[in-house]
Parts: sequence; structure tokens; C-alpha cells
Amino acid sequence: MSMINYASREINCKLVYYGPGLGGKTTNLEHIYGKVSPNTRGKMISLATETERTLFFDFLPVDLGTIRGFKTRFHLYTVPGQVYYNASRKLILKGVDGIVFVADSQIERMEANVESMQNLYDNMAEYGYDLTKIPFAIQYNKRDLPNAAPIKDLQASLNPGWPIEEAARQKPTPDPAHPGESLVDKVDGEWVGHAPYHEAVAVRGDGVFDTLKAVSKLVLKTLS
Repeated sequence: MSMINYASREINCKLVYYGPGLGGKTTNLEHIYGKVSPNTRGKMISLATETERTLFFDFLPVDLGTIRGFKTRFHLYTVPGQVYYNASRKLILKGVDGIVFVADSQIERMEANVESMQNLYDNMAEYGYDLTKIPFAIQYNKRDLPNAAPIKDLQASLNPGWPIEEAARQKPTPDPAHPGESLVDKVDGEWVGHAPYHEAVAVRGDGVFDTLKAVSKLVLKTLS
């Protein structure tokens, strides 16, 4: 849940980067941190585990305008990818406003991706959150590798769609990032929704800000 700071006239929103270990969550945050203006960002905090780090920092985008006269400050977090840090994962998800799932495109990491996605759904459900109804975007990272799985296979495994039951949302919705594809469409007589997705090579910064902008716009839409 976003928090309002009336003194600074800011709305504070929490974005969490989720996904399997070594998939690129940390690389995303490090790239974003390195590119945003030092005047608009807070200090990056790193909490080291045995195998990876949990990072978080906040920043104030200057190009998003205001919501009812309030600026929006985003607090970005990564979660540990390893399953045995699940308590930490759940704690970081508390009060989340938007989620980016960073998938590892390598074919041999497909099982780890699916396991992590299921873990995300399970942890969100424990808080009473419905992942299909909050700002959510998927990033298919490491697209430059020769063993990267085809996008259609990743979509089939990680973003197959969910039933759209609200009548107001039952309408064809094109995917602005992928001409010819839809975020909401009718399949076998049933309305189905999909999360927006972006391809990325996070070590080069490719697709990092595209993904961030996609989920940020969805968060702002819920606030306006």
C-alpha cells in the first residue's frame, strides 16, 4: 500500500523485483541506480546473504509529473532468489504496490523460473493480494545468450494468462510494446489477461528502464 507523506507532499510506492537466483534482479537495480540523478535518489542499501544480495533504494522520478499535487517516490527492492530465504521474500512483499518478475531466459533455468513464479503467487496469496489485480510486469532477461528460450515458450510457462471476470475489463486490449499481441483478449470464448512483458539484457541496460516504466505507469494508474 502506498504511503502519503504530507510534509514532503510525496506518495511513496514500493516496487519489488522478484525471480529466481542469479536471474538479473540485482543487475536491474544497479543499472537504475547508476542512471538516475544522484539528486533524486537515496542511498543504496545492500544486505548480503551467503549466495546473493538483497538491495533497496528510493528515488524520485522527475518525468512522471504529480498525482493530485503530490510527487511519487519509488522504493525499489530485490528479493533473495534462493528458496530457503522465503521468509525474507515474504517480508519484502508486505505492502507492495507493484512487482517486476525477472525471468532467466536460459532454457535450463525454466524450471527455476516456474518455481519462483509459483512461489510469488503463493506468497502474495498469504497476504491476501491478487497478483492478477495489482501492477505486475515480467522481464525476460539474458536474451543475448545462445541458449535463451523462445519468447513463446517463456510466455506459455510464465504468462499464460488468467480469467478476466470484471465486465469492465472484458474488452480487447492491445499490447503497446508488442504490435499484434494483446494484454486482454478472448480465447475459446473466455476473456483472458496477460502481464505486460519486456525483453532485456540487464548487464547492458537493455530493457531495464522499459520494464521499470511499464510497472511504474501501472502503479500511477492505480493512484490517479
